[in-house]
Amino acid sequence: MSEISTKPYLLRAIYEWCTDSGYTPYLAVKVDAGTTVPMEYVKKGEIVLNISFGATSGLKMDNDSIRFHARFGGVSREIYVPVNNVMAIYANENGQGMAFEPQLGQSSAPDTDAVEEAPAAPVAPVLSAVPSASADVKTEPPAPPGDDTDPPKKGGRPTLTRIK
Repeated sequence: MSEISTKPYLLRAIYEWCTDSGYTPYLAVKVDAGTTVPMEYVKKGEIVLNISFGATSGLKMDNDSIRFHARFGGVSREIYVPVNNVMAIYANENGQGMAFEPQLGQSSAPDTDAVEEAPAAPVAPVLSAVPSASADVKTEPPAPPGDDTDPPKKGGRPTLTRIK
């Protein structure tokens, strides 16, 4: 029997914590052929989705995928995100949450027709320390080569920053 991933359980737990605390849960998703999202809102192969109760309809978070309907530009769209494509779930108001390494191209449901040559080792989510927003950090990390980065914005809503 293969080991069950903890990722969908952690996603549901952080979602519940956000809603119980009055925060707005956001999902950062790596977009590939297996995701169904409005492509006009995808930037650099990623999209951030508001999954709060007020922003979604029919939200279902199971062990393989996250499904719901949401309005984009006033038009209701069906959203499908494989759990393996989720990069992070966090509270928009304070940035607290959990980040994951996306596992693109891997199906979380076993394929009975496919023949596996070697059993794959389960990949567990990795936790890493992130400096708090109140930390006085004077240095900026160098931008990755070939990454079109925009200058940082002053004020406004907090955003998720992935640290590798």
